[in-house]
Amino acid sequence: MDIYEKINELYDKRREVELGGGDKKIAKQHEKGKLTARERIDILLDPDTFVELNPFIEHRCNDFGLDGVNGPGDGVVTGYGKVGGRPIYLFSQDFTVFGGALGEMHAKKIAHVMDLAVKNGAPFIGLNDSGGARIQEGVVSLDGYGHIFYRNSVYSGVIPQISVIMGPCAGGAVYSPAITDFVFMVDETSQMFITGPKVIETVTGEKISSEDLGGSKVHNSISGNAHFRGKTEEEVLQSVRLLLSYLPQSNEERAPKLETDKEDDYRPNLTDIIPFDAIRPYDVRTVIKEIVDEGSFLEVQREFAKNIVIGLARIKGEVVGLVCNQPKFMAGGLDIDSSDKASRFIRFCDSFNIPLVTFEDVTGFFPGIKQEHGGIIRHGAKILYAYSEATVPKITVILRKAYGGAYVALNSKSIGADLVYSWPNAEIAVMGPQGAANIIFAREIARSDNPEEIREQKIEEYREKFANPYVAASMGMVDDVIDPRETRIKLIQGLEMMRNKKETRPSKKHGNIPL
Repeated sequence: MDIYEKINELYDKRREVELGGGDKKIAKQHEKGKLTARERIDILLDPDTFVELNPFIEHRCNDFGLDGVNGPGDGVVTGYGKVGGRPIYLFSQDFTVFGGALGEMHAKKIAHVMDLAVKNGAPFIGLNDSGGARIQEGVVSLDGYGHIFYRNSVYSGVIPQISVIMGPCAGGAVYSPAITDFVFMVDETSQMFITGPKVIETVTGEKISSEDLGGSKVHNSISGNAHFRGKTEEEVLQSVRLLLSYLPQSNEERAPKLETDKEDDYRPNLTDIIPFDAIRPYDVRTVIKEIVDEGSFLEVQREFAKNIVIGLARIKGEVVGLVCNQPKFMAGGLDIDSSDKASRFIRFCDSFNIPLVTFEDVTGFFPGIKQEHGGIIRHGAKILYAYSEATVPKITVILRKAYGGAYVALNSKSIGADLVYSWPNAEIAVMGPQGAANIIFAREIARSDNPEEIREQKIEEYREKFANPYVAASMGMVDDVIDPRETRIKLIQGLEMMRNKKETRPSKKHGNIPL
């Protein structure tokens, strides 16, 4: 045997690995509307940039019928490549081999490539399509999950971590995605649950389908476990590419800034978008659209906790994280879910040097027995904690209302805002003028011969004396009261002024956020 025969043998082995579970199982995967592990990689990465690692790893299990059973690559493809010309590291689970179930060597491959991602300061992407732990391998498969969970946790805030759910993921297969920064799902073909429908029916007697239990719509709109969803795998993978274009490679870099065309940053439409009447709703996305670079707003968790809008956008080419009250839902009040949603996003932006811009129009924390018993105190405190902890540039624009504890929580000067701007029509107070007048002047109103007329007078008196931006501005809580049409200009100036901002917090191991 000469060298050429050895080379031919190499290519034969490589072709065998690339076939995964074989043609029949690949055909089954396609019948389900799913792509193979390698097809997914080809869509995600720039053409001809993928470099595979550890293709010849195989399992070591000889129990429960696995003796002599071939498992090419041990059910996962790992390696690195480029997205938009920038390096990323990834794994892609192969459902055609052991149903993508995770075993000892499968986990070893993933852990190895995660370590490489951190050493080289590049994002890590997991394409998940797994039935969970490989039962035949017993406790070593669980140990393998532990190694991955540990790295997800320790590397959190060091490199961006993104999980794409591309099939039914159960048990341990969903905890790793839950630790990562963003979770994508595919309609109809991807699910996440700790225990599947059959186990639930056996234990509790409840009957439910896989899709209704843990489908993409459920996790994007009800549980909040996922951040994005798409109709097809191709659409979802293109969305991952788009998200990466907003992110830095690691916590030691800034997000890429784009060159922009010279344009007029004065936005006259802003005076007509928000109703002057403080109780009339509007869609805050129309405000965002006017202020950020055209077409640059990438909303995160659009279907979950709709009373707050979060996402990434560009202002004069610079990436910012937006946190915006949404008066269209629940009058923009903060509840348990919106507090969690905003807090986690704030901490992500702070981890990766993305400036925070807050558009505030908030009535307060949402009242009710269900909210109080559900822990609104604890959940609301997360927003206070997240903003206070963040050291990136932080700018707040008060669009209309800023009442009570919610005013403090949403990046007020007292918890570390660098700049606070207010529109001239804003009401900044402990509570709305109606509620305040009813409490402060209760006796006077009750004794009056014309209580409604007195109430209206007192409401207006309170509004003039306390619920306007100039009181807060006179005390330094608002840096400037601005013409709404100049909002984009002020943000551009503020972001440029703080481009080199440096701020530290007291040395400690870590804080104790109220989880």
